[in-house]
Amino acid sequence: MNNITFLPADVTVIADQDENLLRAAMRAGVHINSSCGGAGVCNKCRIFLERGLVTGEALPGGGWKACATFPVSDVVIRVPVESQMDRKVVRPLTARKAASWIKAQDEVIDWKLHPVVRKHVISLPQPSLKDSVSDLDRLKREVVQGRLQSISLEVDNQVLFDLPENVRSNDWRVTVSLMEGPKKDACRLIRVEPGDTTGQHLAVAVDIGTTTVSAQLVNLESGEVLEEISNYNPQISYGEDVISRIEFAKKKEGLKTLQKKIIECLNELLNELFTNTDREKDALSFITVAANTVMIHFLLGLDTRFLRTQPYTPVATQFPPFRAIESGINVPAHVHMFLGPCVASYVGADIVAGVVGVGLNRHPELTLFIDLGTNGEIVLGNQDWMACAACSAGPAFEGGGITHGMRAAEGAVEVVHIHPHTFEPMVLTIGGRKASGICGSGIISLLAGLFMAGVLDQQGKFYNDLKTDRVRPGRDGWEYVLIEAESTSIDRDIVFTEADIENLIRAKGAMFAGYYTLLESVGMGFEDLERIILAGSFGSYLDIDQAVTIGLLPDISRDRFFFAGNSSLLGAKASAVSWPVTKDLYKVAKMMTHFDLSDSPRFMEHYVSCLFLPHTDQRLFPSVRLD
Repeated sequence: MNNITFLPADVTVIADQDENLLRAAMRAGVHINSSCGGAGVCNKCRIFLERGLVTGEALPGGGWKACATFPVSDVVIRVPVESQMDRKVVRPLTARKAASWIKAQDEVIDWKLHPVVRKHVISLPQPSLKDSVSDLDRLKREVVQGRLQSISLEVDNQVLFDLPENVRSNDWRVTVSLMEGPKKDACRLIRVEPGDTTGQHLAVAVDIGTTTVSAQLVNLESGEVLEEISNYNPQISYGEDVISRIEFAKKKEGLKTLQKKIIECLNELLNELFTNTDREKDALSFITVAANTVMIHFLLGLDTRFLRTQPYTPVATQFPPFRAIESGINVPAHVHMFLGPCVASYVGADIVAGVVGVGLNRHPELTLFIDLGTNGEIVLGNQDWMACAACSAGPAFEGGGITHGMRAAEGAVEVVHIHPHTFEPMVLTIGGRKASGICGSGIISLLAGLFMAGVLDQQGKFYNDLKTDRVRPGRDGWEYVLIEAESTSIDRDIVFTEADIENLIRAKGAMFAGYYTLLESVGMGFEDLERIILAGSFGSYLDIDQAVTIGLLPDISRDRFFFAGNSSLLGAKASAVSWPVTKDLYKVAKMMTHFDLSDSPRFMEHYVSCLFLPHTDQRLFPSVRLD
């Protein structure tokens, strides 16, 4: 670790030797001109070494290329005048609370190992002329009256086919898998294995999102996550959001196609999990799934037509466990799949799992839980009560509907700062590659930067009399040239248009109007909030100050914001290792009061007021200075 001091701002940050000086400057809030995203092709990020040792690329005419230069020791760097901002620095990026939140997660969730399927080793008395009951009755007798507590036992039919061989092949010593039932002391016998296989007890937790699908392989003996992988939801090819996919499902074979695609995706993820960990699928005991209501319908092949029209009625909101193989999941026949409970058509099991995953149902603090995405969901409440709603924000936060928008991947612009006098950009891309587009966090960063630099007015329109060539007329009105064609991987200018800004303002407006309406519905205001938890992959990369600047998040004390990451997957994993957590999912789903914002006049009033930067009522955003 080395100290990096930037002059003339006299700001110091600590950096690893593998972090280039451009990224260190961005963390420190020091502006250095850079329009290629750190790919090393624009040669605008010139810096001068005043003291210390660096390794990297020197520039003709003197100085070093910040994006390709790394500290070897403590260094003092001078930023040249073309990048300076009157000896002022931008406000440093908000310190994330992800690390502290991750630590807190272990405290809010009861991780006591008690999976829904448990394994027990039993030694059976051999049959004789005096004791010639059937193999099944012999086994049931030992399970119910033997070493285990007295229970009501049901039996899966599939157990019978291999039962004679299984009980005899290891001298009448077997491992039984018992699945918890809905009633106390009720179990279901789902598997009998010869010998002791209690050390081979695995589960897979899955989060099926509209954009991505994530899965974890969990050791049920320890609760340890052995592997985690993600991939894009292949249904994206048939629609960016749930509404467009519901429309596709109406077509001939449309629903079957969507179901087939998600099953194929799950099979690929399962194969990868077991291959990467060198485990056998035969050790898999069950699968837990968290997903929104529409994704669950597609997974099961259920009719989604009535989710689209008022009164937005799903086929079901609670689903009995079923054998995964029946849906085409390539796993052994004994493996059951557990789907979390939903609340309404657009507040699904993913939100319920997220709420339980972060422990909102266990604490008294008034909390606003926000899952930003194409179908933004919000939950307000604490351990005593909860209200929830869905806000159709559209795909803008994930790059959809934006001229050069893209999902977070290498080459995506993720952070932008705009010089307030020259209007030159400082840009970073994921992986330091040539830019190919702008992802969600970069879009918000760019909008906030342009607004605070005075390039945009409150309606999201460009001032066209600025002394810069970067603002120019384009096909969709005025636009800002973020990266020139020669510095991109797509051989054309990457621009941000007024049409892009309008789409983003509508998306942020829908979310903010949702918070406002939900709080108002229970007689509260933003000042009453004690915590705001941002969930989802996109939320984890969001800069709080920038999100407040554009009016996406409430302007409250920054120490009340927390990042939870993929809380849906966290909840799915928690329910995999703990049957009590699974029961909490149903309790939380039942206690949530759902508000349908689509039919709320107050929501529409608030929405219209939100179609400005940051809002028509400046009193709601006291920290955003417009002078």
